[in-house]
Amino acid sequence: MERDVTAVLTIAGTDSSGGAGIQADLKTFAAFGCYGTSVVTALTAQNTTGVQAIHGVPPDFVAQQIKSVLDDIEVRAIKTGMLFDAVNTKAVASTLKEHFESNGHIPLVCDPVCVSTSGHVLLQPEAISTMVDELFPLAQLITPNKSEAELLLKARSLRSDITSLRDMLIAAQNLLTLGPEAVLLKGGHISVSVGDIKTVAAPDDASVEVNYDFLLGENMEILQTAKTSATESLVVDVLCQRGIKTITLYPQPRLQSRSTHGTGCTLSAALACALGNGIACDVTEATAQATSFTHLGIETAAPIGKGFGPLNHLHAVSKLVLRPRTPGNPYPLTQKLILDTARLWKEYVQHDFVTQLGKGTLERSSFIHFIKQDYHYLKYYARAYALLASKSHNFEPILAATNIVLHISRESSMHTSFCAQWGITAEELETTAESPATTAYGAFLIDTGLQGDTTKLVVTLAACLLGYGEVGLWLKKEAEKPNSWVTWEGNPYLKWMQDYSGEEYQNAVRVGLETIETRAAADPPSPSRYAEWMSVWEKCVRLEKGFWDMGMNKS
Repeated sequence: MERDVTAVLTIAGTDSSGGAGIQADLKTFAAFGCYGTSVVTALTAQNTTGVQAIHGVPPDFVAQQIKSVLDDIEVRAIKTGMLFDAVNTKAVASTLKEHFESNGHIPLVCDPVCVSTSGHVLLQPEAISTMVDELFPLAQLITPNKSEAELLLKARSLRSDITSLRDMLIAAQNLLTLGPEAVLLKGGHISVSVGDIKTVAAPDDASVEVNYDFLLGENMEILQTAKTSATESLVVDVLCQRGIKTITLYPQPRLQSRSTHGTGCTLSAALACALGNGIACDVTEATAQATSFTHLGIETAAPIGKGFGPLNHLHAVSKLVLRPRTPGNPYPLTQKLILDTARLWKEYVQHDFVTQLGKGTLERSSFIHFIKQDYHYLKYYARAYALLASKSHNFEPILAATNIVLHISRESSMHTSFCAQWGITAEELETTAESPATTAYGAFLIDTGLQGDTTKLVVTLAACLLGYGEVGLWLKKEAEKPNSWVTWEGNPYLKWMQDYSGEEYQNAVRVGLETIETRAAADPPSPSRYAEWMSVWEKCVRLEKGFWDMGMNKS
């Protein structure tokens, strides 16, 4: 049985150091599972410190290369990069136009390469008009950066200053008037904050939509503990499409990296692959795939060379369930688990029991019933961690699990003292019958602990630890808002909120996050194994929600 392979063509210059140009394009094609073909427009002598020399290829030979590829191979997408000069640009445009008229249009991504990162001119000035007049009308998408966009707009006497996110939106719309079907304006040279994204006004009658693939979503406060200076400033790429009034933003954390050589080449090559692989009808999704691939290529790159080194184009060759663990995303497993149960997780974190507790209006009897059952649950929780210690094979995880058992034991003593403040004696705690919700949850913890997968047990235990940490931070964050619905001072349940939002418990959350993520990174899950982890996580989140229900119903 023949396997269908997507062939993609790059028309660009070479890079002798391998990080940009057709070398970067071919690596990207391979990473996307595509067959790469290439047409060389110019030869460069360059490395990570800059471009030392350029030698253009004769236009007739450029045209012949294109014909040789397209006459034989069914190419499903094309990208252009450095075209060098006006005659080469014209040769490319006229050859592609002739082929499209005879054989049908192929998705074309045009990266209007004009200036290298080091400042070297890569496209002669007279070639810009040729590119705009003859190549852009053939393009499904163009991908200029700030400098290239300003150059293109100025050449057509359009507003060209781009200093803010709002300017980017206007510039993207203006660039559409130059002929392409869509514009992806890259924002690497514009500093943007989360506040800018929330407040930016779309020009004219357009609307703004945000892709949140690289930003933490709702009810992920516990993951904000990993925030570093790299995530304070964002890079935002702006997609504007002809005939579509929605402008899409693709924000990503700004990475403090010197592995950025060939970023534009890689992005446009990834876009060509996404479009050639059958997403041509949805440029929005193709852009999401390409920006994600490029961002992770920078974030996972190893230093190469004395200057600005290349991306890691091979990070996606192994089809992993989880994204790699990086400084910008240190908790990929936890984030995926929360995203995959987003509705249920929100129902757990923002449960009526929690909101009434935050307001201070929760019935006293409900809270007392809850803390009695929580005492019994802690016994199951400690026994499950004892099972984790027994399943560990060296002293470090044995000691870690044992310390948690000891911590729970101390917590039970504090729990007894806390209950005493509510008029509940130690004897009453011990003699109170277990609720069915408590027994069901506890039995599930023990049953999972008796099974073979240690990380599966860690995931099972995490739903409680992380969930209460999220609840504590959510209530605290809401309490800090003006005219908040949360009552902090004078709330009868203030100590409970302080405990779970406080530094001691949040430190435990960070240790828990580190434990689960370290295990997942050391032994990445297959799709079927992740499905098992996901199943127990979802079950525990549901059981946690049931525990709140039990408190409300006093069942």
